[in-house]
Amino acid sequence: MAEISVIIVNWNVRDLLDKCLASLFEAQDAADRGDGKRPPLEIIVVDCNSQDGSVAMVRERYPRVKLLPQCENVGFTRGNNLGMEAAAADTFLLLNPDTEVLKDSLITMLRYLQQQPGTGILGPHTLNTDGSHQSTRRRFPTLMTGIFESTWLSVLAPSGVFDSYFMRDTEDDEILEADWVQGSALMLRRAVYQEIGGLDEGFVMYSEELDFCKRAKDAGWKVMYHGGAKIRHHGGKSSEQVAAFKQIQFHSSKLRYFRKHHGYGHYALLRALLLAQFCWQLVLELGKACIGHKVALRRQRIKTYWQVLRDGLKAEL
Repeated sequence: MAEISVIIVNWNVRDLLDKCLASLFEAQDAADRGDGKRPPLEIIVVDCNSQDGSVAMVRERYPRVKLLPQCENVGFTRGNNLGMEAAAADTFLLLNPDTEVLKDSLITMLRYLQQQPGTGILGPHTLNTDGSHQSTRRRFPTLMTGIFESTWLSVLAPSGVFDSYFMRDTEDDEILEADWVQGSALMLRRAVYQEIGGLDEGFVMYSEELDFCKRAKDAGWKVMYHGGAKIRHHGGKSSEQVAAFKQIQFHSSKLRYFRKHHGYGHYALLRALLLAQFCWQLVLELGKACIGHKVALRRQRIKTYWQVLRDGLKAEL
């Protein structure tokens, strides 16, 4: 029986998926448990109807991989849930296809979970493509975080808002408890999945790991960050394909989290503030377009902001 079930949800990133799968098998080959045996590894790829040859590539190059091709783009959360439903191991690793597992990180994370029975979720030290640190450990967002994060007001945020949220008072190489860790690489116990269920499929994209970690912590599990286990994350290659959708989903998911865990009042206030910001941005871009400043860029932004406003950033539960 596999010790780890790795679940990868793929959409049109064939070459990155190839590198990700190769890194997993290399990590398995390099893993030393002290008995000369490699940890049994199950790899499940849920493909969201990719049109770039991803499915054929997996079948040809990685016959050991369990492939679950879908006839439509089921989305990140649904895809991971399908993978977890099919998984056989007691430990799951939810892994983005645009990542590469480095050195002995796989066995390091597995050993840590085995030695720390109170830890339910574990996130690794994540690096950017160039090897620089990528921030993936977080404290839970406050209303102030929601107002300023990923909006044009972010430059006006008091320094303490993001310092606390991004845990800048901690070191990248530490092993420490966090409130939540980024879902690009997230190891968890089957017991957590059995107790709290899978990812909330109301989060189509973004905040699903935030919600999942919140539910796990509410159930009494620890969420940990391991600075000694490293992966490389090339970042957002699937979501880059749909810019306006990315904006809508990011902020709608943020609002859904606040409505689910903080109540309607927080949700309504935050939604009004976000829509007001996008309305103001739309007015600014229209003004710049009228005076002929970088018209092509302005048209693209106007289209995106208009789509966001038309969507209304509604977050139903």
